[in-house]
Amino acid sequence: MDAFLNQVFAGLATGGIYASVALALVMIYQATHLVNFAQGELAMFSTYIAWTLIDAGMPYWAAFFLTVVIAFVLGVLIERIIVRPVERAPVLSVVVVFIGLLVIFNSLAGWIYSYTIKVFPSPFPKEPVHIGSHFFSAHQIGAVGVTLVVLGLLYAFFRYTPLGLAMRAAAQNPDSSRLVGIRVGWMLALGWGLASAIGAVAGMMVAPVVYLDPNMMAGILLYAFAAALVGGVDSPGGAVLGGFLVGVLENLLGAYVIGNELKLAFALVLIVGVLVVRPSGLFGKVHVTRV
Repeated sequence: MDAFLNQVFAGLATGGIYASVALALVMIYQATHLVNFAQGELAMFSTYIAWTLIDAGMPYWAAFFLTVVIAFVLGVLIERIIVRPVERAPVLSVVVVFIGLLVIFNSLAGWIYSYTIKVFPSPFPKEPVHIGSHFFSAHQIGAVGVTLVVLGLLYAFFRYTPLGLAMRAAAQNPDSSRLVGIRVGWMLALGWGLASAIGAVAGMMVAPVVYLDPNMMAGILLYAFAAALVGGVDSPGGAVLGGFLVGVLENLLGAYVIGNELKLAFALVLIVGVLVVRPSGLFGKVHVTRV
C-alpha cells in the first residue's frame, strides 16, 4: 500500500508538470487554433537561462522569477516578430514555422551549452518529507505546490482581472472583441508570453528530476499533448485535470503493468485512443456545423 501511494503521489508531481505544459498548449491553441510544437523547446531554453543565472551566483528564487519574466518577454517577441507575419498564411506554413522554432531552439541550446547533461538544482530540501507513515520526496511536494500556485494565479487572472477577461474574449471571439475596442493582436501576444512563462516554470520544476539537456522536454511535451487531448484541447481546466490524470496513470501503469520501457508509448496510445473514441476530450466542447 505504501508503494502504491508513493507511485500515486509521484504521478501527481509529474502530472503537475504535464498540466502546466498542456495549459500552455491550450492557451496558444485557443488563440490560433494551432498546436505550438515548439512549446517544450521554449521551456527547455528558458531553463538553461535559469541555470546560467544560478551558475553565475544568483539565488535560486531570484533566478526563478527573473527567468519567468525573460520567458514572458521571449514569448511576446516570438509572437510579434515570427508568428504574427504568418498568421494569415496557410495552416501548413504556420506548422512549419512552429517546427522550425523547435529545431532552432534545440540547436541553439546545444550550440551554446553543448549536449552534455547538466545538474539543475532543486530549491527544496534533499531529505524526504515524513507524512504519517509515508515518506515523500520534498521536491515532488514542492513541485506540486508551485504548480498549484501558478494554476491558481492564472485562474484568478483570467477570471477576475480586466486584462485577463480581455485576453479570453480576444481568443474566443476576436471580431467582436475588436468592435468593443480590445487590441486583439496584443492580447494574443500576451497569451504567447504567458504560455512561455508557464513553460519556463514547468521546465525548472522538472529539470532537477530528468537533468538538463537540450532534449529534456521531448517526452514531457508528448505527455502534455496527451493531457491536452484527454482533457479537451479547447478546455484549460480540462487540460490541467488531464495532466494530473496522465501523470498518475503513467506512473501506475509503468510500475505495475507495462514497465518503464513502454511508458512513453503509453502517451501515444492514449493520444490515438482519445482521437478515435472522443476527439473533443473529456471536457472539450463538441462543435456541430450545419451544412
